Amino acid sequence: MEWLKRFPRRETGRSDTINTLRRLMPYARVEISPIGRALLAAVAATACGLVIPLVIERIIDGPVAEGDMRELAIMCGIVLGLSALEAVFFLARQRLVIAPSARVEVRMREALYAHIQRLSPAFHDGWPSGQLLSRATVDLNAISRFLRYSLVYLVVNAFSIVAGLGILFWMSPLLGLIFTVIILPVGINAMIFEAKYQEHSEIAQDQRGDLTTHVEESVLGVRVLKAFGRSKQATAAFRHTAELLRKTEMKRAHVLGLLVASVVGLPEFALGVVLVIGGSLVARGTMSNGELVAAIAIVAFLQWPLESNGYLIAEANEAAAATKRYFALLDAEVTITDPGQPEPLPEPVRGGVVFEGAHFRHPGAQMDLLAGIDLEIRPGETLALVGATGSGKSVLAGAITRLHDLTGGRILLDGTDIRRLPLAALRGEVAMVFEDPVLFSGTIARNVRLDRDHLTDAQVREALRVANAEEFVDALPFGLETQVGEQGFALSGGQRQRIALARAVVGRPKLLVMDNPLSALDVHTEAEVEAALRRVLRDATALVVAHRPNTVYLADRVALLDEGRIVAVGAHRQLLRECPRYRALMAPHEVEVAGRTMP
Repeated sequence: MEWLKRFPRRETGRSDTINTLRRLMPYARVEISPIGRALLAAVAATACGLVIPLVIERIIDGPVAEGDMRELAIMCGIVLGLSALEAVFFLARQRLVIAPSARVEVRMREALYAHIQRLSPAFHDGWPSGQLLSRATVDLNAISRFLRYSLVYLVVNAFSIVAGLGILFWMSPLLGLIFTVIILPVGINAMIFEAKYQEHSEIAQDQRGDLTTHVEESVLGVRVLKAFGRSKQATAAFRHTAELLRKTEMKRAHVLGLLVASVVGLPEFALGVVLVIGGSLVARGTMSNGELVAAIAIVAFLQWPLESNGYLIAEANEAAAATKRYFALLDAEVTITDPGQPEPLPEPVRGGVVFEGAHFRHPGAQMDLLAGIDLEIRPGETLALVGATGSGKSVLAGAITRLHDLTGGRILLDGTDIRRLPLAALRGEVAMVFEDPVLFSGTIARNVRLDRDHLTDAQVREALRVANAEEFVDALPFGLETQVGEQGFALSGGQRQRIALARAVVGRPKLLVMDNPLSALDVHTEAEVEAALRRVLRDATALVVAHRPNTVYLADRVALLDEGRIVAVGAHRQLLRECPRYRALMAPHEVEVAGRTMP
């Protein structure tokens, strides 16, 4: 769990648990009224349960002792009425608390998802996807369960214990004192075991996230595992991760077992002591039979609040651990934001791009990856960016849409610094095609539109036609409504790339950034897509990250990136003749396109 080193754990305790859970208040505050009504209903149900033993005392010492059947019937009716009222209040509590707790969960889930979307790709590169999924599902479920059940019962149990002890002291100060002394270690044990349980809960939840990551990667990479015959090794790695989780869960269960043993055993022992001492008081004539039965009923009534507190405290600590993990993600800084005073896009957008002294350094790196890039892409021009692997081509291309921000210098779009433009407006004018096409579960039409619902089917078809994808899409069983499967794996690599190309051109962007977009296409399809792109991009600006000559042929000019700088700009043939470094990169690939007519 290397990623976890950035978030060291601190010692935890009761105050830490309470302070952590307080962070839920902004989400729960608007639901205070319905949650408060649920608490009142629960308290009312508890009050009904506590009154019943007092009525029983009156029954035994009154109509039962005196043989008054009429009063006995009335008293029994009161007991039945209180029992029915307790059930009604309990049902009201259930109904009142479910809806607000669900709304809190929805708000927290939406806030987390929106925050994840705002975080930069650099953040996502450092976080395993399983950890994100675990926080968005398992942790939020633990928090919701605490708000829906544990929080209410902790408050109700506190009221029950205080009220029950008060009644017991009122009935018999001796029995009340004895019961209090016996159950006092329950609270002490809870404080002792609480911190340890929360620590194990945090570790278990992190390990559960690692396990989720392992399963996700194994499912997505199942073809690789099978092709290389590594399924057994993947299973062994999964078993190792699962075993770590099992050991942590066993430690947590051990702590919980010790806590539950004390909260269950001590009240049971207290009940026996109260019965013995109460019986001796009755024998001496200092306590009536009804008072003894009522005292025993009160003690029995208090057993459930005391015993359940062990589980509730465990749930509270698990919720606190989940809350810490939730806010560890929600507190992550959003580094790429809208400007404080955004400037409007120039009208009309022509797509001219200028890099001025552009620098970029990865966090923690010792040297700049881009060390002062000065480059202009003229409106309507297609510029190819060439460089060795790892030279920073994709970083430079991604900076245009602010997938990451430069650490120095600036990028101008039609003369305006892109950091002064609204992100949505900037990205609405720039489309990207990545080397690895990413499709989403859903239909082909949905993947091309990408939730741009204003786009018509005719526009979607035009984009597919441009990307040379219309023919294969129409050949599919459901055409545009064909499901592409998870990450588009129901389609071939070339088909996925063409859908990604269609997604980029459907909005007729003024600026198109392509990161080696033709890598997954065969020679015949590549030529057709190139011709189609030339027609569509005739009036658009384009930056094409190129790794081989057939991609360079799309460009009007070529820029060579070497050691963090642009060292040469010119036509492909010109650079082949005049730039040794460019010739060393591209000449070995020229045999791939021998006989092809170059522009």
